[in-house]
Amino acid sequence: MSLFVAATCAVALTPVLAAPTLKELDPVPMVTVPGGTFLMGSENPKGRADEWPQRSVYVDTFAIDQVEVTNERYMAFVATTGHRSPPNPYGTGVLVSAKGVEQLPVVQVTWYDAKAYCAWAKKRLPTEAEWEKAARGTDGRMFPWGNEPPSPTRANFDREWVDDKTLHVVGSLSGGDSPYGIKDMSGNAREWVQDWYAPDYYANAPDKNPQGPDKGIVRVIRGGSWHSPQSDITATARGRGGFALQTHGTGFRCVRGGETAK
Repeated sequence: MSLFVAATCAVALTPVLAAPTLKELDPVPMVTVPGGTFLMGSENPKGRADEWPQRSVYVDTFAIDQVEVTNERYMAFVATTGHRSPPNPYGTGVLVSAKGVEQLPVVQVTWYDAKAYCAWAKKRLPTEAEWEKAARGTDGRMFPWGNEPPSPTRANFDREWVDDKTLHVVGSLSGGDSPYGIKDMSGNAREWVQDWYAPDYYANAPDKNPQGPDKGIVRVIRGGSWHSPQSDITATARGRGGFALQTHGTGFRCVRGGETAK
C-alpha cells in the first residue's frame, strides 16, 4: 500500500488531559480531542473499498482513555458488579488468578462486555468517527504516528501467540502515539467501537458526528491487533465482529462527552 501525503492543517502535538470527575470508578488518564473536522477514510484506490470515499467529517469535542482497558481495571469492574469474567488466554484457571498480566490490555471481551464496562465507568464506547479522529488527527495520516511504515517500536503487530509475552503493557510503545498523545491505537489489541458495520456506510454517512448505520448484523472493530498484518493496523482500516465474538486480540477503550452514541 503506497503512503499518501498528509493534507489539511496539522494537529497540536501536546496531549490535553481531560479533567477527571469526582469519584472516578475508572481512574485512567483521558485525553481531550477538540471538536472540529478531520479527514476520515481513504482515497480510492488506497486502502479498501469500505474505507471509501475519504471525506471531511466534523466531530464534537470528546475525551478518550489514553490507553486500552487493562486486565487490572477490568477485573475491578468484575469484582464490583459481578459481571462475568472473560476467559483466561494465558493458561488454566480464572483470569483474576493470572499473575504478571495486570497491565496488559484485557482481551476475550464481547461487544456487550465492553459496553457494560464503559457504562459502569460512566463513559461509553467511541463512535467509529471519534476513534479514527483520535487515532490520526486532522492531517490525513496513514498511521497514528504519521506515514512512515510500522516498526516494533511503534506497534505490536504481525506476531504469533506466545502466551503472556504476546501483548505489550499498555502505553509502552511511545513511538506509536497519535497526534493527541493517545497510545496503542495501532496493534496490540483491536478495539470495539459503538457503530454497526456496513461496507458502504461512508458513501452516505452524515458529515457531522456520524453514528453508524441504524441497524446491522455486526459491530465495527478498529486498530488491528498483535496478529494483524500492516494493512490492518492503519488508522483507516475497518474490522468487524458479532456481538458474542471473543478473541485473544480484541479489547476496547472508552470515551466521555461528545454527541451521545446509539
